[in-house]
Order: sequence, then structure tokens, then C-alpha cells
Amino acid sequence: MKILHTSDWHLGQHFMGKTRQAEHQAFLAWLLEQVKLCAADVVLVAGDVFDTGAPPSYARELYNEFVVGLHASGATLVVLGGNHDSVATLGESRSLLAHLSTQVIAAVQNEAQRQVLVLNGRDGQPGAVLCAIPFIRARDVLQSQPGQSAADKQLSLQQAIQQHYQSVYALAVAQCQTLGLALPVIASGHLTTVGASASESVREIYVGALEAFPTSAFPPADYIALGHIHRPQKVGGFEHIRYCGSPIPLGFDEARQQKQVLLVELDGKGLQSVTPLLVPCFQPLCTVAGSLEDLPREIAAAAAQAKEGQTVWLEVIVRSDDYLADLHGRIQSLCEGLPVEVLRIRRERGQAALALQQQACETLDELSPLDVFERRLAQEELPDALKASLQARYALLLDELAGEHA
Repeated sequence: MKILHTSDWHLGQHFMGKTRQAEHQAFLAWLLEQVKLCAADVVLVAGDVFDTGAPPSYARELYNEFVVGLHASGATLVVLGGNHDSVATLGESRSLLAHLSTQVIAAVQNEAQRQVLVLNGRDGQPGAVLCAIPFIRARDVLQSQPGQSAADKQLSLQQAIQQHYQSVYALAVAQCQTLGLALPVIASGHLTTVGASASESVREIYVGALEAFPTSAFPPADYIALGHIHRPQKVGGFEHIRYCGSPIPLGFDEARQQKQVLLVELDGKGLQSVTPLLVPCFQPLCTVAGSLEDLPREIAAAAAQAKEGQTVWLEVIVRSDDYLADLHGRIQSLCEGLPVEVLRIRRERGQAALALQQQACETLDELSPLDVFERRLAQEELPDALKASLQARYALLLDELAGEHA
């Protein structure tokens, strides 16, 4: 069986006022082509299909078009909910999409058996069994106990998540026995693991509760397909525990990463191979840094990355010269006539980000409630531990409110 492991599409993302619609459209067209070239049986999306709980209409349209295109190709789609996804939004079309070779697990199910999916190959025969585990919210697996310390809560949550994995895995093994077939067992997840290397655009989802899930707590599945971390990587050096990463860079710190999806091949003996399929760069991003004397050379080098018809999105970090009041105008003049667009200027010495005129009036539509809270919190001189605690409490409050409206 051939499975394409992908995650963290973040359809509908606004990046400093810029839409990513064209990039996502190009990526999904490329992904469909890879499915056909590789004769993949299944596409597995390990969370964060959308960037927000209420994605714009064009993002939903891209998603639906991909479902239809993949169904026509003969492959199956499995979509798992992530921390950015709304359970209600992702699950609203679940029954309809089931008729288009698509299975959606938006959240932890009341009956764990519903998270055990038999994956069929293009020939219609079972090829693997999936422990379909999406992003796990604390309330899904744990009841808060009075008087618990922070360390106790962290340990309790880790144990509850581990127990959930073990329960679903046991049901998956039993399913193989019921079928009377030697099938590989796959597991999924949308969380941070111990040792995973994150990036600026990744929001810690268990701050103050469970910072990272230990690899030793995963069940002995043949392959574990993870999402949430945008940098592609093996976890703990294990070949079978992988983050595929996001398909497009979601922050300037991801601009130098070679984005990829993973072609996973398995048979009755287990995992046979994992092959990265390199995703083309559809929109170049670049960070340039230096003094005003250095920047003309750096900006020209960045502009050289642009292909015909493209514009490079720039982050400019000014080293020294931060006393200049007309810094914005000076940098704009350096970019005149070049295929670049400056999205952000930062003064390195002062550690203060300067917004450009065209994006200075950033709207609340582009920010999540947690983004607004974190920006306000950053203005206060508080100990890091206290800030982390406040962020965790606010995130928990948002999580509870989302549950009430799910």
C-alpha cells in the first residue's frame, strides 16, 4: 500500500495581509499529480486543513475541489482535525464526503472503534488499518481534578493521551485479526513530541499542560504520521515516526526549508520505505539583514530568486541605523524597480517590528483571539513563567468556548 502523508495545509491563511490562495491552489494541483504519478492508494492529512475555525469561502472551495479530484483519481482521502480546525466546520460535510472516498475524523470519538479505519488499496482490498487520532483536547480524554499541581496535570494528560493511543491501537490489532489478514497498522497524531524542532508559525498547543508527548508513549505501530510541526523531520531518529511538515512556508523562518510530502510504502511485513517528495516553491520568501550599506546588495540577491512573473516577499532586518526616523522610506527606495515586496521591517537592535504603511492597519479578521491576547501580553513586563501561565489559561478558556459552540 502507498500512502501520501501530508499535514498543516492551513488553507485560508493570511500572511501579513497577503493571501496564500494561489500557493495553495498550486500545491493541491501538484499533490493530485503526485497521486497519479505514484499510484498512491491513500492521501492522509494529519491535521490543520484550515488555518482558522471559520475559513474563507475560497479555502473551502479549494478543499472541496481537491476531494472531487482525488476521488476521480481512484485514491482515498483521510482527513484528521488539527488544533486550528473547527470540529464543527470540518465535520459538517463528513457524511457527504464519505460518498467521495473521503473519511473525516474531526475530533476524538465517543466510541474509539470509530477511529479504527480499514484503508483499501486501489484494487478495493484492505491494505492497512489506521488508528485515526486527530488533535486531542484535554477535555476529550481527561476530567480536571481539584487540587492538582501543574506537574500533576501534565502527567495526568500525558497518561490519558497515552491510554487513548493504546486503546485505539488494541482495537486496530483486533480488526486485523477479525479480517484474518496480516495488515500493517498505522497511527496518526497532531501534537508536539519530545525532541521535535518547531518554527515561529507553530503555536504550542499544550503550553502549561503538556509541552511534548514522549515517543516511548506511542504504540508499536508500523508507521506514525504526525502533524502540527511545520519542519519535516524524523522524531527521535526513528524512521517510522515522522512529521511531514507544512507544504508551503508559513513564516519567514521556514523560507529556507525544503517542503515535502512523504510517500510511505507498507506491506504485510510492515514499513518498507519512506520517500520525500519535494514540493516546489510557489511563492519565494526571503529574510535579508544588514545595515543600510549592506541592504542594497542583500535585497538584489533576494530579487534574483524571483522567476518570471514572480515577486519575492521580503522581511528586512536592520542592523544598526535604528535611530533613523525615515527607515521605511529608505528601504522602499532600495527596492524600487526590483521584483520584491517588503512585508515586514524589524530593527534588530531595538527588537521592535515596524509594520509597513500598507499593512500597518492590520485588521482583527487576520488575527485569532489568542494572537490578540499574546500581542497585548507582550507589552507587559512580566516574568516568562507568568506569561506562559496566562497564555495557557487563556488558551484553555478559548478551547472551552469553542467546545460549547462546536
